Amino acid sequence: MASQRDIKRRIESVRNTRKITRAMELVASAKLRRAQERIEALRPYAQGMREQMAQAARQSEGLRNFALLDERTEVQKAAVVTITGDRGLAGAFNVNILRAGFSADADLRTAGADEVVYVGVGKKGAGTLRFRDKPIEQTFEGFSDNPSFHNAEAVADYLVDLFTTGAVDRVLLVYNAFRSVMQQEVVVEQLLPIERHVVLGHDIAPDPKDVRPAASLVLFEPSAEEVLTRLLPTYVNVTIYRALLESAAAEHAARRSAMRNASDNAANLIADYTLKMNRARQAAITQEILEVVAGADALQ
Repeated sequence: MASQRDIKRRIESVRNTRKITRAMELVASAKLRRAQERIEALRPYAQGMREQMAQAARQSEGLRNFALLDERTEVQKAAVVTITGDRGLAGAFNVNILRAGFSADADLRTAGADEVVYVGVGKKGAGTLRFRDKPIEQTFEGFSDNPSFHNAEAVADYLVDLFTTGAVDRVLLVYNAFRSVMQQEVVVEQLLPIERHVVLGHDIAPDPKDVRPAASLVLFEPSAEEVLTRLLPTYVNVTIYRALLESAAAEHAARRSAMRNASDNAANLIADYTLKMNRARQAAITQEILEVVAGADALQ
C-alpha cells in the first residue's frame, strides 16, 4: 500500500495537471467564440458570391470552356486534401479526418483511379501521412487554429495549378465541419472539378428574408463568361477558406471538450486519492494505538 507521502504527491501532481487542462479549456472556449464569429462573417459574402456565379453561369453560352469545370471521364490520378490541426490534445479530431481521407483513397481506387496522392494541411495530419508512408505532394502547416484568407489562397493556388496542368484529375477536400460545440462532422467533398450543380446554384438554399424576384435580370460587363472566369477561382478560394475556418472552430470545440473531460477525470482521481490517503492515515493511527496498547499490556 502506498504511503501517505506518495499519495499526497500524486494528489498534488493531478491538481497541477487539472490547472493546466482547465486553462486550456478556457483558452479553447475563447478561441472558439472568435472562430464562430469569423464563420458567421464569411457566410453572407459566400452566399452572395455563389448567387452571382450562378447567375453568370445561367447567362453564359456554355460551361465547356472553363478549365475548373473540366470533368474528365477517366480519373487516373487524384488528390486528397486532409485538413487537420497543428496540435494534438483534441480527442479524435485529427484521427477522424485521416480515417475519412484513407476511406476516400480506397473509394477513388475502387472507382478506377490508378494513383492517389495527398496534400496535408496541418502538422498532425502531415506527420501521420509521412509515418504511414503515403505519397505526399505538398504540406501546409502553421495556421490551423487561426487561418487567414492568404493561407487559403496559397492552398487554392497550388491545388488549381495541380488540376489545370493535368497533374491530377480530381481533388477531394476532407475536413471537420463545425455543427455545434458538442458536434463536429467529417465532410468529404469534391473541390475540383467544380460540379455543375454547384456552379448553377441548384444547391443554394433560398434565404427566407430575400424578397427579390427569383428571375431578376442581371447584366454582366464585359460578358457573363468573363465574370464567371473570374468567379470560379474565387469560389475555390472561398471554399477552402470556409473549410479552414470550419476546421479551426471544430478543433477548438474538440479541444474544449477533451480538456473538460480531462479536468473532470482529474477531479475524480483527486477524490479517489484523497479517500486512499484518509484510509492510509486511519490505518496508521490504528496501528499506533495498537502499539501503545500492546506496550501498556507488556508493562503490566
